[in-house]
Amino acid sequence: MPESHPFPDGDGDVPAPPPRRAWSWVPSLYFLEGLPYVVANNLSVAMYKSLEVSNSQIAFLTSWLSLVWAAKALWSPFVDGVGTKRRWVVAMQLAMVPALFGVMASLSMPNFVLWTMVGFFVVGFLSATHDVAADGLYILALDDDQQAAWVGIRSTFWRLALVFGEGGLLVLAGTLGTTYGPTAGWQLTLLATAALFAAGALYHAFLLPRAAADRPRDEPMEQAGCEAVRSFFAKPDLLRGLAIILFFRFAENHMAKLVVPFLMDSAEAGGLGLSLEQVGIAKGTVGVLCLVAGGILGGLAIYAHGLRRWLWPMVIALNVPNLVYVYLAWVRPDDLLVVNALIGVESFGYGFGFSAYMMYLIHFARGEYQTTHYAFATGLMALAVWAAQFWSGWMEEWLGYQGFFLWVVALTLPGFAVAYLVDVPASFGRRSE
Repeated sequence: MPESHPFPDGDGDVPAPPPRRAWSWVPSLYFLEGLPYVVANNLSVAMYKSLEVSNSQIAFLTSWLSLVWAAKALWSPFVDGVGTKRRWVVAMQLAMVPALFGVMASLSMPNFVLWTMVGFFVVGFLSATHDVAADGLYILALDDDQQAAWVGIRSTFWRLALVFGEGGLLVLAGTLGTTYGPTAGWQLTLLATAALFAAGALYHAFLLPRAAADRPRDEPMEQAGCEAVRSFFAKPDLLRGLAIILFFRFAENHMAKLVVPFLMDSAEAGGLGLSLEQVGIAKGTVGVLCLVAGGILGGLAIYAHGLRRWLWPMVIALNVPNLVYVYLAWVRPDDLLVVNALIGVESFGYGFGFSAYMMYLIHFARGEYQTTHYAFATGLMALAVWAAQFWSGWMEEWLGYQGFFLWVVALTLPGFAVAYLVDVPASFGRRSE
């Protein structure tokens, strides 16, 4: 079959492209993996805040979206066993177009919070399914050392989706909202996002690799699914892995939903009083670019020396910079340069430290059913996000921003504790000699 044909026949006979060709698909694949996540989980927070929904409602309602990503383990055996990962990726990117149209239309309804949340759940389901297929394709198309070499790049472009979402799309929504009104501004922004997914699906239909191992399983799907589940829960290090997955970044998860409301709230409410455009620059552009830089450096560090060598520096980098928001909440500087710089410091630390977490998930998922096991692991990661976030809005309203960010710093202790449980070979993630 010619390489340019958009839909492979799934027989897996065409070998994966050499690693250098990964530049043609890894960056774009992970950009479009990250984009619906940031739209549903991050951009929705700014949207509801600009439409005057309360902090407790925002944190509570949007936190439930994390359960969609947590539940993807339930249908990951289906994705793993039916068709090819390549087909699933293209199909989910196409399906994202009508889903985003649905959210856009829901903003005009009287009970827009309910109906937009329904739309975001659909976006979340499609995104979670896309994650299973995309991560499976990444694992099947690249060798172990190549996966380590590209982990920083894949994380970088996933986070560039954050730049585009929390930065570009947020600024776009604010600018259009000033001209046409907040609701119309968000509708036009969602329309632009849908157009991007249509273009991305077309691009990937031609450029995604046809990995030899990317084929439907020979055994019946029910048998494969049961065996995948059984083998996951039979892992000898299961309890250790669950503790690490759930608590490694517990503090950051707890804080994530309240950062944008804090930046947007007035000084009287304890916030910094930034506009949507200023938040887009501070959090979505400066912050995410620093996040990207940290992710690239983290991936390169692991590739050079292995995960074990860099584990503790990354754990410290992940947790200690949370003190930045304690300072911002107590001092409330009015110099935007200072605000941007401090947000950049915290974001860089998070990006650097998160590399260790993602590599541990790859290690934990190793085995015959690694696509499904990785989906289970990242699903549990999403469950940890929900468990930290659904009550965080009430904690902020009870403690105020100053007390809340002190509470977040206290919650770094579980992250430090479970880091002692990480046990990987010294060579894991290190480039082959």
